[in-house]
Amino acid sequence: MMHTATTATTTRRSFLKSSSALASSGLVMGLVLPSAPGQALAAGTVHTPNAWVHIADNNAITLQVARSEMGQGVYTSMSMLIAEELGVELSQITVEAAPPAAVYTNALLGAQITGGSTSVRDGWEKLRIAGAQVREMLVSAAAAEWQVDASSLRANKGMVFGPNGKKASYGQLAAAASLLPVPEKPQLKDPKDFVLVGKRAKRVDTAAKVNGTAEYGIDVKLPRMVYAALAQCPVIGGTVKSFDAGQAKGMPGVIDVVAIHDGVAVVADSWWRARKARDTITIEWDEGPVAALSDASMIAATRDAALNGKVLEIVKPQGDMAAALQSASKVVEAEYIQPLQAHGPLEPMNFTAHVDGDKVLLIGPTQFQQGAQGAVAAALGVKPEQITLKTTFLGGGFGRRLELDFIVQAAQISKAVGKPVKLLWTREDDFTHDFYRPVAINQLKAGLDAAGKPVALHFKVASQSVTQRAFGLPKDTVDPFMAEASVPGYNIPNTQFDLVIFDTGLRAGYWRGVSHNMNAFANESFMDEMAKAAGQDPYAYRMALLEGKPRFAQVLKLAADKSGWGQPLAKGRACGIALMEGYGSYLAQVAEISLQDGAVRVHRVTVAVDAGHLINPDTVEAQIQSSVVFGMGAALKHQVTLDKGRVQQENYHTFAPVRMFEAPKIDIVLVQSTKPPGGLGEPATALIGPAIANAVASLTGKRIRRLPILPEALQQA
Repeated sequence: MMHTATTATTTRRSFLKSSSALASSGLVMGLVLPSAPGQALAAGTVHTPNAWVHIADNNAITLQVARSEMGQGVYTSMSMLIAEELGVELSQITVEAAPPAAVYTNALLGAQITGGSTSVRDGWEKLRIAGAQVREMLVSAAAAEWQVDASSLRANKGMVFGPNGKKASYGQLAAAASLLPVPEKPQLKDPKDFVLVGKRAKRVDTAAKVNGTAEYGIDVKLPRMVYAALAQCPVIGGTVKSFDAGQAKGMPGVIDVVAIHDGVAVVADSWWRARKARDTITIEWDEGPVAALSDASMIAATRDAALNGKVLEIVKPQGDMAAALQSASKVVEAEYIQPLQAHGPLEPMNFTAHVDGDKVLLIGPTQFQQGAQGAVAAALGVKPEQITLKTTFLGGGFGRRLELDFIVQAAQISKAVGKPVKLLWTREDDFTHDFYRPVAINQLKAGLDAAGKPVALHFKVASQSVTQRAFGLPKDTVDPFMAEASVPGYNIPNTQFDLVIFDTGLRAGYWRGVSHNMNAFANESFMDEMAKAAGQDPYAYRMALLEGKPRFAQVLKLAADKSGWGQPLAKGRACGIALMEGYGSYLAQVAEISLQDGAVRVHRVTVAVDAGHLINPDTVEAQIQSSVVFGMGAALKHQVTLDKGRVQQENYHTFAPVRMFEAPKIDIVLVQSTKPPGGLGEPATALIGPAIANAVASLTGKRIRRLPILPEALQQA
């Protein structure tokens, strides 16, 4: 858990804790879980020593992976942890998505959720224990059969070896092993003896994605399946007053037209026919209160809340910030603004549902299995245990697939027509009916002494609490998902960190990096502003404030050294630097930029990362590269704007992602560490924004405090 979350009065986990009982260790040995759809469970062929590992008589080893695979590599990293303790090759592990079950709870989030860069952190010990337990049970089964002491046996490469040439495969021993008592404290391998973990491994899902056998939600097919396209109010939250579907009902292939809470769905024998018919429906909407919103009004209201709203302490104040500001030789102040952002995953929202009486089958891409099961159960009036859910690959998530709206819609439509239904949104549906990263206003004030050293820092962030909407966070409670990266790692004697929760009226969601994006942009831009006021180099200024902070200092120095900080650059170029801890990982980034036709061009990004013990360095580098490019989009190109409650960005042509020719060279330095793993799917996203903004200020003398840094913003600065 990151610093700000553990020092706040309420933890993330308490917000998201599932109503179902959580397994104390995450392992229920001897438990036979509901089988994942498609799994061959012929009687007596598959044995389940624990909830995670299935071993078949034919030696097939199947890992139930309880985290959704959306490109971040969890199918590989989770498999590596199990394979390491079982003593098998990675290629011997087959992966299946785990069904919803309390045993698969993410202990860092309190539910079966993929998010918060927690998958490896949660699984690091849990899955190693699971593998070690199975290994010891297999050895015990062999010892009992051969009537020898277990200490004389060894397990390796899917076999248990004994004295006098005795050997047996895991499959031969699995049936007997699954009936044995579960070791409470199995002996874990010493990390120095790892043969897989920490080494580069090819991803286990690559072949299926290349040869086309990988199943995403959009690929799902069921017998008798029909297709649905949904017309939703152009203003989020609006409802249907009346509609005329006469023309649609007479179009080829149309089976039915169904009104649900979120709009009007056309069901047809192909999705294209459903989509074409949907567009002929005449609908009168009650647009609701969001119709009064614009992005400008939301920013203005959030700024007013920052000035006048109820202030919550993120952490206890240190020293006497007010007195230190009063006596400071120089005071620096700044306000930073972050706009709305859409998730924009490549695979639009979709889900397949089959409601058959009181039995429900759900198949599709979700980051929140228990939430999907519970929301559909509530919507249909069935029990959660009457719902079977299979998670497919996710064609991008970024937090959008933590939401459940499209899953409930699919189930409601299926119930109405009595058939299995695949609901597929258009790209335009996706952009205009997102749960957006909220607007944020950060206001900072610092006092510097005569030497330019900061003696006081007051930080305040005003934004929307996603956790209040999504998980019922009580009013006037610090939302740690708003406080991430608010407390920087620097030594400043007098500090105060405040948070103001303000609901703009537009639904907000978790977005890759969550509040690290807002708070790191503010803190790290402000550090450069303080360095300028002190007349000092931004790198040296930071380093002087990191005494006793070795992990921060190490990555800062590594990034500066690797980037050639302080060395002459090509004409027209400049560098910016930024530093942050996020999800237990320590990162520093240096961005080298120029201006081309008035727009910022990023040529090179250097990233130094201390993420503790690395599982698969190849995946680590891929996630950092992905995060940098993803964060560049928000820093330089895209934002969401509203006019009369209507989102103006409808597709990638108006919400432009970073193109391949715009991607910079990315140099990555990985710190070798024995610390517990940190999260890596998100934090680098947040750091590229301030690194670029600081480089722009160095090159042009213009300090941009509102993202994205568009050419017109540079002209007006």
